[in-house]
Amino acid sequence: MTIHHQMHAHPVPRSAWLGRFQRVRALSEDLARDLHPEDQTVQSMPDASPTKWHLAHVSWFFETFILVPHLPGYTVAHPQFAYLFNSYYEAAGARHARFARGLITRPTVDEVAAYRGWVTAAMGELISTAGEAAFTAIAPLLDIGINHEQQHQELILMDILNLFAANPLRPAYRPSAAASTGSAPELAFFDYPGGIFEIGHAGPGFAYDNEGPRHEVLLRPFRLASRAVTNAEWIAFMEDGGYGRPDLWLADGWARVKAGEYAAPLYWEKTAAGWEAMTLTGQQPVELAAPVVHVSYYEADAYARWARRRLPTEAEWEVAARPVPVCGNVLESGALRPLPAGPAASHPAQLYGDVWEWTQSPYVAYPGYRPAPGALGEYNGKFMCSQMVLRGGCCATPDGHVRATYRNFFYPHQRWPFAGLRLAEDA
Repeated sequence: MTIHHQMHAHPVPRSAWLGRFQRVRALSEDLARDLHPEDQTVQSMPDASPTKWHLAHVSWFFETFILVPHLPGYTVAHPQFAYLFNSYYEAAGARHARFARGLITRPTVDEVAAYRGWVTAAMGELISTAGEAAFTAIAPLLDIGINHEQQHQELILMDILNLFAANPLRPAYRPSAAASTGSAPELAFFDYPGGIFEIGHAGPGFAYDNEGPRHEVLLRPFRLASRAVTNAEWIAFMEDGGYGRPDLWLADGWARVKAGEYAAPLYWEKTAAGWEAMTLTGQQPVELAAPVVHVSYYEADAYARWARRRLPTEAEWEVAARPVPVCGNVLESGALRPLPAGPAASHPAQLYGDVWEWTQSPYVAYPGYRPAPGALGEYNGKFMCSQMVLRGGCCATPDGHVRATYRNFFYPHQRWPFAGLRLAEDA
């Protein structure tokens, strides 16, 4: 993988690198703190992975791409872990089938914890003792390893929610916080001029290779909604027959409606008391003012048609988000769910955090993109087909992990991400 990373004129102290690495490792372990060993071993569907596998995989990543080539005398923790915990890196060797990760009962949860400790200690030694020339080569790899683990922290929460939603006991991952009592601000639209704009990452700091090269795009004047679509608005779509009107749906999405896959957002259930949804804090009443979440691209597109609007392009989203401070309801807020929007003053609210926002843009390479050779070149480039781009982060995204240029991507039918939508229209 090509890593957009620029070393500063005044290098970051080793102690700062070490502290950042250790905080990310500790957060992963904190996310698993309240899970039983049984919770960490089961795989709820082929797209999900057990928590134990995530915790081991990110350790394998540091071991394979940093420790083995860069720490003299390093010995891998176990010769078979590379087979068990490689995800999709063909150049790194054979691997256990993704759909069968839930069959890996050994190593145990405790043994995976010991593996993490082994890798963390070795990484600490490398960060602290590597010579300056060696560390200059290691730092970009360390940066991607840290960001890679943050991605898996969000996946841990996505996957444990999917697992717990399949359990008739409806267990809570963490205790429930009090529901917010506010209402959503009235929907409004911000106007943006047309013209030629530059999008994509440029300058110092980390970014994934799929965020570049920076390039020009031509945009027509457009308008972007002041907040994300709410649960109350989604219920209005449902009550107006939104899931029963083929004129609103793309053909592939309508086929899934007819097959019985879509009738409400994922994890929703109609009860005598009204709509409820499975969340990381257990089954809860649907919070009407909060953003709708766990909807597919097909559903988001159908809703936009019903609302007589459309989804934004990723270029429109980035142009609107670029001047907005990168802050919002992310993992460190502790809410573990989308929250109602605050007022939108000089810019749209909720651009960062709460829910990933589907765009109408396919996940393809930017002009001039070239994946790097070798295993890390497989990180993003080989997935640039048949998926759609989402922007902005969500309530499970670690703090500091998202930016205006960040391109997330999922297949259009997938609903287990914390994905919602924001409307746009031509000006």
